[in-house]
Amino acid sequence: MSAPAPRASVLFVCVHNAGRSQMGAAFLTHLAGRQVEVRSAGSAPANTVNPAVVEAMNEVGIDISAQKPKILSTEAVRSSDVVITMGCGDTCPVFPGKRYLDWQLDDPAGQGVDAVRPIRDQIEQRVRGLLAELGVPAAA
Repeated sequence: MSAPAPRASVLFVCVHNAGRSQMGAAFLTHLAGRQVEVRSAGSAPANTVNPAVVEAMNEVGIDISAQKPKILSTEAVRSSDVVITMGCGDTCPVFPGKRYLDWQLDDPAGQGVDAVRPIRDQIEQRVRGLLAELGVPAAA
């Protein structure tokens, strides 16, 4: 009997860890369950998650109201297989052997829920694509 394959680890990074990276992490957690280890962080984290982002995620049945922005640490990057940046540019440390993806997405900061919805939907589609690449079946 072979050992189970180690689960992939994905880190979502944006500047404030209050919008895009929180949505990415929430969708990946929601769709992959325990099959993928999920983290999110920001290079200059905000005090709270963007309320319009919380509302937009609630609309699709995902509650992120208890999430708190976290500071990006070198250790978080080192222990992740895939690092997805969402507009943080050069502030993310780079380690050999990691897969880096840069998702160019509008920043939801200061936007209302109407502006956040299309960003949320783009993130969901990209997360579903990532799951397919990782060979992880998405939950219905």
